[in-house]
Amino acid sequence: MNYPDSVHFLYALGNEIKTAKLGLERIRAVLDALGNPQDRCRFVHVAGTNGKGSTCAMIEAGLRAAGHRTGLFISPHLLEPTERISIGGKPVSVEKFTQAFNRVHEAVERLLDSGAIDLHTTYFETVTAMAFLIFAEERTSMVALEVGLGGRLDATNVVRPELAVITPVDFDHEAFLGRSLEAIAAEKAGILKPGAPAVISRQRPEAQQVIERRAAELAVALERTADWSIRNLEISPRGSSFRLVGRRSLQIQCPLAGEHQVENAATAAIALDRVGVPGHAIERGIAAAAWPGRLERVSEKPEILLDGAHNPAGARALAAYLDRFYAPQRVRMIYGAMRDKAVEEVCGILFPRARQVIATAPHQPRALHPEAIRGLAEHADVRLAPRLADALAMVRDTADDDVIVITGSLYLVGEARALLLRTC
Repeated sequence: MNYPDSVHFLYALGNEIKTAKLGLERIRAVLDALGNPQDRCRFVHVAGTNGKGSTCAMIEAGLRAAGHRTGLFISPHLLEPTERISIGGKPVSVEKFTQAFNRVHEAVERLLDSGAIDLHTTYFETVTAMAFLIFAEERTSMVALEVGLGGRLDATNVVRPELAVITPVDFDHEAFLGRSLEAIAAEKAGILKPGAPAVISRQRPEAQQVIERRAAELAVALERTADWSIRNLEISPRGSSFRLVGRRSLQIQCPLAGEHQVENAATAAIALDRVGVPGHAIERGIAAAAWPGRLERVSEKPEILLDGAHNPAGARALAAYLDRFYAPQRVRMIYGAMRDKAVEEVCGILFPRARQVIATAPHQPRALHPEAIRGLAEHADVRLAPRLADALAMVRDTADDDVIVITGSLYLVGEARALLLRTC
């Protein structure tokens, strides 16, 4: 297949969450047929509810600053599936992506024909196998590997990492991971392995107890960001700076906006320290990190921010940012969501922070209709726009001191990046 065909086939496998097949038997069979490329790579394996992607991005940047030939695996993508697999800080080419897809797909078809597996690998399983192939063939020296869903039964959990990292645990995907914070934390703690140390971010007490108990059962050497101190913290609309003091002292300049990124940057720095990255490379790498679509400023006049606040924890982080730097009367919010998200809770957190909300829909079959969003909004001025382009047309008269915040689904954020970065 060519690249468009491979992408079409992946999408035809179904939505990654709705069609998730939690379990490792299928991915292990496919990787075994491919020669277990994951065994030729070294990984920092990162789970968590929010912050795992940005933490991975900062870890990868620090490893690259130290001279490693790096790999980075993330999900979801914003524009193109190639964004999920990076080498040396750049997404793989469509040629490499297509070659890897064809190899994985052919292996899967052979296993199906022989009866060795029951179903084709899911979208996420397929891309995970592709990533392992590419990382091995590109001779990466270290990979930052983001968990897709949960941890214990996630397709990425076939690796034996150099280091495991767990960012803050919160509620999301309860239908798959459990209805309590303890149950969700247990799934995240499933990435812990005997012999591999772990770094954990500050957690709610219920999650902390579960993770620490599992680490003790496996005799995992556990390092907590809470054991390090953050001093001289300064937070601006464009990022933060602070001194991180533990085994060593590091001056961190984090270019990722939002107070929540302080904890993510500290987690990344401690993880990098744990895998032996020199302090100067930790500092330089984190200062150069990028994480598109999360409190990303794509225009100055008018000021436009993109943020994929698709779950309650992400919404709280965005709300804290808006509360700190923007009065509600300055914010005009464009919001769109998918039907399987906690939309009512997210709306309740975000909409009071805006003087006006324009409800729209990402160009996706699972998108929630804008009228349904307006029905969930209490005491908010909510207008409707069928598509993002219509919503942007409605805010063309934005005053100089207004900020336009495009948020909700990462699909919507991806559409906004594609549209705005062509025109701004």
